[in-house]
Amino acid sequence: MERVIVAGGGLAGVRTIEALRAQGHTGRLTLVGAEPHRPYDRPPLSKGVLRGDVDDTTVEADWTALDCELLLGHRVTGLTDVLETTAGPLGFDGLVIATGASPIRLPGEGPQHVLRTIDDARALRAELRPGARVAIVGAGWIGAEVATAAAAAGCRVTVVEAADAPLSGAVAAEVGTKTTGWYAEAGIELRTGVKVASVERGGLDLAGGGSIEADVVLTGVGVRPETAWLEGSGLTLDNGVAVDERLRTGRPGVYAVGDCAAWWSSRFRRRLRVEHWDTALNAPEVAAAGLLGGDRLYDPVPYFWSEQFGHMVQYAGHHPVADIMVWRGDPTAAGGWSACWLADDRLVAILTVDRPRDLAQGRRIIAGQKRVDRSALADPAIPVKETVRE
Repeated sequence: MERVIVAGGGLAGVRTIEALRAQGHTGRLTLVGAEPHRPYDRPPLSKGVLRGDVDDTTVEADWTALDCELLLGHRVTGLTDVLETTAGPLGFDGLVIATGASPIRLPGEGPQHVLRTIDDARALRAELRPGARVAIVGAGWIGAEVATAAAAAGCRVTVVEAADAPLSGAVAAEVGTKTTGWYAEAGIELRTGVKVASVERGGLDLAGGGSIEADVVLTGVGVRPETAWLEGSGLTLDNGVAVDERLRTGRPGVYAVGDCAAWWSSRFRRRLRVEHWDTALNAPEVAAAGLLGGDRLYDPVPYFWSEQFGHMVQYAGHHPVADIMVWRGDPTAAGGWSACWLADDRLVAILTVDRPRDLAQGRRIIAGQKRVDRSALADPAIPVKETVRE
């Protein structure tokens, strides 16, 4: 294989380049990235960058040793027999699609921030000043983390959520309800069950009437996979680039990884698209192996973490396949707690708040597809690993 192109300049892109070289590829490598920056980590954008603790999250990579052509500030625009880009058409023998996802924006003529790039984070940080009225649309992971940073900066923060509880879309309203007190403790007004009609100059217009005045608006209602450029390419698009358990598309030599890849999970018996750092970090190893003639499967236990309101929230697994949820600890009491999801008494997902050991042990149990004892699992004094049924 003479030339491999990686379309996407994020973490998944650079890890693909590194994996290809580490696994023995000696041909040409080209990375095409829409941003002018070299690949960087995104999780710190809503944490350390917004707080002002760090300003540069560039991924450490020895680009000289990698011998990779960098086409930064150029977008991919189509896929035919070649990769169409704003730098011109590029021929290839192998292609890895890692174009990520783009934030959803709300209608309206008013200015609205989103948080996806380092430039987004720096621009938002500049407006988080003491006394500024900040309206955040969406109480998901990003909304909660931005609210945490804005409150710490002395802003007057209002969070508007269309669902009845925070994190309803990410996990479940039953679990998200347990986090509502965190907003009040941080001095943040949380308004659930409220839909936004549009972003206008001066704030938000609400569906059904009413408005919220704001100096700064952050829209955090989710992202869409960056795949519009692939329409007409012949690749299957199904909430992302549809790939099999080896991350292969239907076209030989073309793979997809990261936020834009919808991969088949044998573990959960469905197609998954996971928008988290852990996926971008690990999937490239499998795609690189496939391009170089190997045969590796990609079927991880999805993992994610969030730092919000002084709590470490971690999640592993895929809870929609569950038939029951078990509480572990009291979410209304001081100290940490966990929520565990089971399917046929097998642990399939776990969310932990300030209980990292629960998460680590639960993740291993999910990977092993082991059954657990429900009553033992509900007892926070019993280590999760000891709840496994022989």
